[in-house]
Amino acid sequence: MTVVIVGGNHCMQRLYVDTCEKYGCKAKVYVKTNGDLKHKIGSPDLIILFTNTVSHKMRKVAVSEAKRCHAIIERSHSSSLNALETIMENHCGGREGGYHEKAIVPDQAV
Repeated sequence: MTVVIVGGNHCMQRLYVDTCEKYGCKAKVYVKTNGDLKHKIGSPDLIILFTNTVSHKMRKVAVSEAKRCHAIIERSHSSSLNALETIMENHCGGREGGYHEKAIVPDQAV
């Protein structure tokens, strides 16, 4: 699954990417507008908007691109790591690493 994060804190960009990778997703993070955001977003599966720290222009571009490529839009007022982890759990099925681990039970002697 590919994720685009729009907004957030500049100093937490690496943590956002690492958290998405922990859930088996590739992430792009755009904290501030540099250049043409419309062409940089691409066609992700999920767009996360941190609404407290994003400009209206960036929000408008992100929403229009989500509609264009039929991506899921998730909005969060908080740009904390905990908020991102909650969103990832909801959209990645709560599975870290992108897969389910099966428990191996050894044979028991009777």
